[in-house]
Amino acid sequence: MASLNTPMVGRQTEYEHLSSLLSADTGQALVIRGEAGLGKSALLGYVAEQASLQGYDCVRAVGVEAEWTTPFSGLHQLLDPLLQTCPAAAGAHRHLFDVIFGRELGEAPSLLAVGVATLDVLRAASSVTPLLVLLDDSQWLDTLSADVCGFVGRRLSGSNIKMVIAVRSDGIEPFDGAALPEICLTPLGDESARFLLKTHHPELDEETQRLVLEHAEGNPLALLELPHHISDTQQGSGGPSFLSTGDVPLPRRLEHMFASRVKQLMRTERDELLRAALDGLGSKKAPCPQESHYRMRSITGSLANGLLVIDPVTGEPAFRHPLVRSTLVQLATPNERRAAHADLAQIYPHDVERRAAHLAAATLDPDDDVARTLDDAARSATQRGSSATAVAWLTRAAELSEHAAERSRRLGDAAFIAGQAALMDQAQHILDSQRPVSGTDSPALVITSAYLGLYQHGDVRSTHRQVAAAAESLSVNSGAGSRELLTRLLNLLLVTSMYAGDSDAWQRTERIFEAVADRVDPLTTLCRDAVSDMARIGSNVSARLDRVLSDVTAMPPWDATFLTVAAYYADVLWRYRPHLERLVAREQNCGAVSNVMTLLHLVMLDQFASGDWTEAERTGRQVLDLTRTHGNELFRQRSKAHLGLLAAARGDVSQAREIGASVSAWCEPRGVGCLVETAKAIDMTASLSEGDYEAAYLSATSITSPGTFTPYAPQASRTLLDLVEAALHTGRKKEARLHALAARDAGLAERSPRLALLTWGTLAMTTEDESTAETLFARAEAGSSGSNFPFELARIQLAHGTRLRHGRNQRGAREILQRAAETFDRLGATPWARRAHTELRASGTGVPSFTNPQELTWQERRIADLAASGMTNRQIGERMFLSPRTVGSHLYHIFPKLGITSRAALRDALSRADDARTPAEHT
Repeated sequence: MASLNTPMVGRQTEYEHLSSLLSADTGQALVIRGEAGLGKSALLGYVAEQASLQGYDCVRAVGVEAEWTTPFSGLHQLLDPLLQTCPAAAGAHRHLFDVIFGRELGEAPSLLAVGVATLDVLRAASSVTPLLVLLDDSQWLDTLSADVCGFVGRRLSGSNIKMVIAVRSDGIEPFDGAALPEICLTPLGDESARFLLKTHHPELDEETQRLVLEHAEGNPLALLELPHHISDTQQGSGGPSFLSTGDVPLPRRLEHMFASRVKQLMRTERDELLRAALDGLGSKKAPCPQESHYRMRSITGSLANGLLVIDPVTGEPAFRHPLVRSTLVQLATPNERRAAHADLAQIYPHDVERRAAHLAAATLDPDDDVARTLDDAARSATQRGSSATAVAWLTRAAELSEHAAERSRRLGDAAFIAGQAALMDQAQHILDSQRPVSGTDSPALVITSAYLGLYQHGDVRSTHRQVAAAAESLSVNSGAGSRELLTRLLNLLLVTSMYAGDSDAWQRTERIFEAVADRVDPLTTLCRDAVSDMARIGSNVSARLDRVLSDVTAMPPWDATFLTVAAYYADVLWRYRPHLERLVAREQNCGAVSNVMTLLHLVMLDQFASGDWTEAERTGRQVLDLTRTHGNELFRQRSKAHLGLLAAARGDVSQAREIGASVSAWCEPRGVGCLVETAKAIDMTASLSEGDYEAAYLSATSITSPGTFTPYAPQASRTLLDLVEAALHTGRKKEARLHALAARDAGLAERSPRLALLTWGTLAMTTEDESTAETLFARAEAGSSGSNFPFELARIQLAHGTRLRHGRNQRGAREILQRAAETFDRLGATPWARRAHTELRASGTGVPSFTNPQELTWQERRIADLAASGMTNRQIGERMFLSPRTVGSHLYHIFPKLGITSRAALRDALSRADDARTPAEHT
């Protein structure tokens, strides 16, 4: 450690930077980067000593490789002394820290909540005396702790806190993206290196000095330690020569140098140091007063030869440098390391994760007790936010399982968590390494294979066959432990069937459910009723969801996610929006990326349904970015499809159709029928948007026929309004009425609030009786669901207002059309807004006309000219080789573009449009 009286050579610039940080009148953070041996720890020692003289309190943590995978271990090292000595600092966050540090069970908090709580504790600790936070060897901090420290470091302005982070630049760099100020240490220049060497080793002759300077390469640690090594080598004490290692990197050569000293120790003392190194302690960090850890004994030889020093702050022995610790581990034989880990496991009887880590490293042969401990540790890691650690421990637990069934179950759990966390490469590795030679996967491995096949490749058909076969096989086995596995298979079968959108696949799924009816989890049955066929079996889903979704955050993540999917299909997702947002935060913290993508999809769909279209697009693009990062191709297509629907509703027809064509081209050959249907819905909405009602009708009827609702097709009931609207605009009043009556007879109004709105609205639009129509329109518009589905409500209001205007009830029409126009304007549904404003003008409201009508296509202009000349639709069709209905749909498209509502106004509108064109355009 550098002292104020013995300053480091060649680091004056860094000293000035650190002094400036301490004297600043506001909180600041600083990252010091550099390779091993350049003096990062010495600079931390310097700033700690200077801060002490200026009245600072100091807290510190040291990253340790042994704890790198343990969630929040670094944060525990940093904060626990404060929480023990100053309990008031924890304040309202006591439970949060007890959960993340494994003292209590509870819902894993979000990283944002942990960051805010950590900042609050540090601010409380610095309320009287300024506080210096030091993080050394930060490349070995666990990821969650590093993220929290980065969060805190960016928010120190206005506080009494300074933070200095030392990180090795040749290792893992968790603070790369932290956006904190940095200084990068470089090797000493020739003059400084020579001065340092002469100061500490004046006895060296010129030739030895030259060798040391040449091989130290300006590294201060090498300059200080290399002369001792040369002396030992010359005296024949053994060890590889530092100078004979050729192109080996300098840090590795320094390890060779420390190795020669380790080999001089007695066996018992080497064992002491090895235990300390493997425990991640004895590394210049202040121990928690109540923390049990291995305490080194009989270490006089290590202190004498410079492998250990006494930390002046704690009075505890500490390694001279982090490279000493890594050297000890590398030098030990496998048997020596296993024996040390076995000893260490005994000092953590109540710390399940640390005990598990040591037992896993100590155990060679299968051992069910150790496997169970690793199982418990994996559950703890999942709850505390480290899916990757849980996967590693479950995989190791499977290796140590004595029985094949437990081995298979643990591998399935590992692969399941890997799939939930979008760790597809790890899931694939588990599958490849554990797949039996016979080619017959266990049900647990089938789940892994199915996740990969479905989400990475969209292979719906073969995935469904694979999962269905495994579920059928397990249906005849009611042994212990099979229920959870069966539930996972059934849930995955539902998801696969949902994406397939295929009647045969769903019928096989239902047969499997019937075969295991007495063993199906009630939540799985509820999800089945919601996602399979709402029009047929989705009765009472909404009320059942209310009973189980009072607090989804108390459920396992996969159950909670699936239930929110069911809420979307039942059109009641808006009721659980606060729960949904908390779920997203929790799953992001727990690393369950697949769940996060599903939940964000649902957030987007709820934003779209509730009319927050700008946020819906932002959320959709966020999911799209996640799918690219994690290689989830199925979710990528799903994200694109949802964005395509949004574009179509806005009137971005070209973009919508391009997306729809792309989604269909990818999904159709893979059997992803659900998204193929969505692509058809995109085309249908785009056609409605541009007023091509004939094309819209054809798209709608490709999803479901008038008067029926195709089984197991979610879009079938959702296109109710679209089909009826397109049918009415193309003169198919009979088909429109038939479809509205089918919705009523199927009881769709009882299935969901949205379907109730659509059912009453379409019945009103298709009835001939004016009094009945008014009653039905009032019923549709008065329902509380209207505010949750403003786009559909405004379209029904547009139809209502148009009908009133044609019935010469201009005053009633204006009031309703005004509401519709305001909604369309707010949403950004431009084509519908244009129609609503056109109808408003026709009803006598002084609404400004569109001064810049959209340009007509060549075909539209030709049809408009012929219609203005007095030709009928049939005559125009014969002239242009179009059907009369197609001509009519084109005219419905043309009228809003020109700001008119009838053929009689065509001639004047075309004349005005021509007059508005520039001379160049006329030419």
